[in-house]
Amino acid sequence: MRGKPVVRMAELEIDPERLEAYRVLLAEEIETSVALEDGVLALNAVSVRDRPNSIRILEVYASREAYEAHLQTPHFLKYKRETAGMVTSLTLIDVDPIAMRSKA
Repeated sequence: MRGKPVVRMAELEIDPERLEAYRVLLAEEIETSVALEDGVLALNAVSVRDRPNSIRILEVYASREAYEAHLQTPHFLKYKRETAGMVTSLTLIDVDPIAMRSKA
């Protein structure tokens, strides 16, 4: 049984000296996530305007189960481990998909 979609948004401050390396790893994570069949619908990252070292990541999953399963995939765990030292701050925001759609 499929639950309602889950949208997660994270805003990360990246060490300026590691920003390019982070972007390379992020590109790999996006490519892999979009290719997954297990309910991961999309992963998008954008730079926050006027804050060049801040990156906002938006993830959309088919259900909470798909989201939790994605957190345990080997490529995600590897990405998380490799980027841990690059992130200086992280804010996680739960987004209601219905409210998000109405804003669009």
